[in-house]
Amino acid sequence: MAQFDVIVIGGGIVGLATAYQLSRRQPDASLALLEKEAGLGRHQSGRNSGVLHSGIYYRPGSLKAENCRQGRRAMEEFCARHGIAYETCGKVIVATRELELPALARIHERGLENGVRCELIGRERLLELEPHAAGIRAIHVPETGIVDFVEVCRRLGALLVEHGCRVATSARVTAITRRSAETVVHTTQGDFTTRSLINCAGLHSDRVARLAGQQPNARIVPFRGEYYKLEPGAFGLCRNLIYPVPDAGFPFLGVHFTRMIDGAVDCGPNAVLAFAREGYR
Repeated sequence: MAQFDVIVIGGGIVGLATAYQLSRRQPDASLALLEKEAGLGRHQSGRNSGVLHSGIYYRPGSLKAENCRQGRRAMEEFCARHGIAYETCGKVIVATRELELPALARIHERGLENGVRCELIGRERLLELEPHAAGIRAIHVPETGIVDFVEVCRRLGALLVEHGCRVATSARVTAITRRSAETVVHTTQGDFTTRSLINCAGLHSDRVARLAGQQPNARIVPFRGEYYKLEPGAFGLCRNLIYPVPDAGFPFLGVHFTRMIDGAVDCGPNAVLAFAREGYR
C-alpha cells in the first residue's frame, strides 16, 4: 500500500495548484495527487473560456477582488516562466442602450477602486478597438488576458512529477477509511494511505467529503455553460474580448465573445441547469 504525507484528490487546476504549492513549501514531504480521469484538467479546468480576468466587477476590498487581481498576476508570471502561451489582449464592456450607462459607470468606478487599469470610452474609440461592436459607450480594460488552462494543468502536472510527487490518473476514489493516525483512500488504482487528505474534487467534492465521513452543508447543483463557436471566416469580427453590461437580475457576466488563444472565437455562455454533474452535451 502506497504511503504519503499528503494526498490531494482532484487533477483540475485547483488540485494541481494546491499540490504544486505544497511541493514548494514542504519539499521533504511525500505527496500524491489522485485524478479519476485518464488525463488532467478534463472537467471545469478544460471547459471554460480561458479568460484571465482583471477583477473589475468585484466589490473593492473583497476577497474575490483580491484573489482575482493577485491570481491574474501569478498566472501571467507562471506562464511566462514556463513558456505557456498567454496574451494580455484587453477587453471591452459595451453598453448598447442609454439605460445601461449608470451600471457601466458603476463598474468603471469599481475597477478604479480595485486598482484595475480601465477607461471609459465613447463609440469612436470603441470602433477603433472592435470595429464590429455595436455600442454607444464602453469600458476598455487592457489588462484582461487569455490563456490555455489545459496547458497550464499539463505543466503543473509535469512539475509535480519533477518534484517527486506521485500523479495517479484513472484513480477514481471509491471509498475512504479513517483510522486513528492515518486515512486510507481506496481507488481504482489501488489503496493509498496518508496523514493528511485534501479534497479538490470540483463537481464531486461534496461526494468525496461524504466518503470521508463528513456531512457538508452545501450540495452541488450543476449548471452548464453552453457556448457557440464562430465559423472560421467570421473570426475577424472579434479582435479580442467583447462583453455586455451585466444584467443585475442574473448572477452571470452575460453572453460575451471571447477570442481563444488559438484564434478561434467563442460566444456564450448560456447557463442552463444540468441534470448530470458531467452532462456536457
